[in-house]
Amino acid sequence: MHAQNQSLLDALNACIAACEHCATACLQEDDVKMMARCISLDRDCADVCALTARLVARGSEHAAHLLRECAEVCKACGDECEKHGAHMQHCKECAEACRRCEEACRAGISVAA
Repeated sequence: MHAQNQSLLDALNACIAACEHCATACLQEDDVKMMARCISLDRDCADVCALTARLVARGSEHAAHLLRECAEVCKACGDECEKHGAHMQHCKECAEACRRCEEACRAGISVAA
């Protein structure tokens, strides 16, 4: 596997783990309703990253398209998590993972195209 693909897959998998952890931790917060958008975006981001990772790993002709969508979802999730990151470590870590993944996806678009 190409080294750039491996670093992309690493970023995608790290983002999946961070988003899943963040969603679970948000569900334990006192005001879960306030965290609803964060939880929803965490779940969407984890799912899109997982599908993207599978398409990249198999060298799918559709990977470039999905990388664009993945970068967009990672940005949205990172933006939302940053709103809570000052008070919630799990959101801070998730935002950081989303930013790294967004950057890796954008870099991967040209390789996959």
